[in-house]
Amino acid sequence: MNTRVASASVAVGIAVTLSVTAGAASAQQRAADDQATVSVLHGVPGLTVDVYAGDKELIPDFKPGTLTDPMKLDAGSYDIKIFKDGEGPDGSPAIEKTVDVPAGANATLVAHLTADGKPALDAFVNDTSKIPAGKARLTVRHVAAAPAVDVRAEGKPVFEGLVNPKEAKGEVAAGTVSADVVLAGTDTVAIGPAKLDLAEGTNTVVYAWGSADDKNLQLKTQSITGMHSAPGGVPAGETGAAARHNEGLPLGALSLGAVSALGAAGLLFRLRHSAR
Repeated sequence: MNTRVASASVAVGIAVTLSVTAGAASAQQRAADDQATVSVLHGVPGLTVDVYAGDKELIPDFKPGTLTDPMKLDAGSYDIKIFKDGEGPDGSPAIEKTVDVPAGANATLVAHLTADGKPALDAFVNDTSKIPAGKARLTVRHVAAAPAVDVRAEGKPVFEGLVNPKEAKGEVAAGTVSADVVLAGTDTVAIGPAKLDLAEGTNTVVYAWGSADDKNLQLKTQSITGMHSAPGGVPAGETGAAARHNEGLPLGALSLGAVSALGAAGLLFRLRHSAR
């Protein structure tokens, strides 16, 4: 084989290899693009459950207050059924809803109590948009059997009049704050105080769950990372004080004007009650 033919053969071989590699990478990317990231929170007190997607057990022995790690699910429609531990899949589910999971979504399914204490399942879309350098995103979700509440940071209202099953969110200076939940318009503490580490470039999601009548209200936090904006590594300032004196949007300025109702999440998650 002469040099010219050998060179041509090598070139063809490289081209074929690159083509196959590019095709495989493209297929993997398409597969990733066809999936969603889903976490599940069990916020119904005193009830261990099994979670099913159709007839397939998704989460066994799911205990109250547990938040799963993010799971990759293929986009599509899922009939979510939640049974008392050991009663599925042929028994009568305590909660059932059909959830349409769109490609690319990042969301949390929450089994919880309504304001009047009935079991419910709701989906919240997690905001993963970029966060300015030195800032953090704080999201609060009311999923407890309790009346409207105010959420305070360092004793000052951050979100006011939040009702089940709504959420409120805003961007604040990164740092550590002391937060509590009080009955709306009062200083009567229902939950907390608790220290929240609002790391730069993260969305810290705080769930108020449980039952006021049963005196078991609690907080559960979820941290969603990877939303830094350039330039990275900008000092976040002092902890607590930095949160109180956020230059972009003071904590005290956040109110229900920042609330994203669950209806907005419906743009991505179309929830409908299954026929029972």
